[in-house]
Amino acid sequence: MGVVSISMPDELEERIDTFADEHGYTGRSEVVREAVRNLMGEFEDKRLEDRELMAIVTVLFDYETTTVEEKMMHLRHDHESIVASNFHSHVGDRYCMELFVLEGQLEDISAFVGKVRATKDTLSVDYSVLPVDDINMFT
Repeated sequence: MGVVSISMPDELEERIDTFADEHGYTGRSEVVREAVRNLMGEFEDKRLEDRELMAIVTVLFDYETTTVEEKMMHLRHDHESIVASNFHSHVGDRYCMELFVLEGQLEDISAFVGKVRATKDTLSVDYSVLPVDDINMFT
């Protein structure tokens, strides 16, 4: 098995160690391996390929970190072919939430989510995906 060295803030390293202890993992390597498998699996879901999809992407960031809002604006414009709607809201005194409604193929949605997740200083990125053809089953 290969060895990968990564850098992370001390606080995150401590959280991983605590998580490993509380959930019965043998150590932080096992936690990181599982997290990587899950992340990669999200972007490799064969059941969603070649289908028209809807996605909701929610981004939370600190109000003082103005670079995140600017980067979200650039992502919205760079991916205007799949961004059906975009909403910005203030959350409490200190935070902002950016919400994107996307319509498109898995490859395009995954690329967008990946770029959002890679944006420095985001506090939280969450998303959900629903095949458009599944909507008919609810009516």
